[in-house]
Amino acid sequence: MTLPRLLVLLALLGGSACAAGTAASPADNQALVEQFVAAFNRHDADAMAKLVDENVQWLSVSADNVAVEVEGRAALETAMKNYFESCKSCRSVIAATMDSGQRVIAVEVASWESESGLQSQQAVAIYEFSGSLIHRVYYYPSEPVVEVRLSRE
Repeated sequence: MTLPRLLVLLALLGGSACAAGTAASPADNQALVEQFVAAFNRHDADAMAKLVDENVQWLSVSADNVAVEVEGRAALETAMKNYFESCKSCRSVIAATMDSGQRVIAVEVASWESESGLQSQQAVAIYEFSGSLIHRVYYYPSEPVVEVRLSRE
């Protein structure tokens, strides 16, 4: 996905409201996303839960629909524990990021083992922050893995 497309996605989500709190710096937010993905890779739902606010939302975006997959810290923790039970080999790597202050846009490459060998796919995720915690994650549809190229067209 090119940088202009990522910027359009960001603009579309610009009207989202966040709970009040002291804003963290973009570098802090990017580090928080990296910690969240590292906890995911350890299959540590408890550590993931500590990085999100009480009212976190996990949203799936597809075509003309946005669905709330998980709402609330406890629900996220439970959902992740169940997910890790069903996919013991699941891992994710951040291939590229862009921060906008209140949001970090990440291209994530997920991988897992199947009967036919190692599988992978990539998707765009937008992490939105409230203070120093993740408040909302927008997860876009997965695509085949391609080389990530960012341009400034």
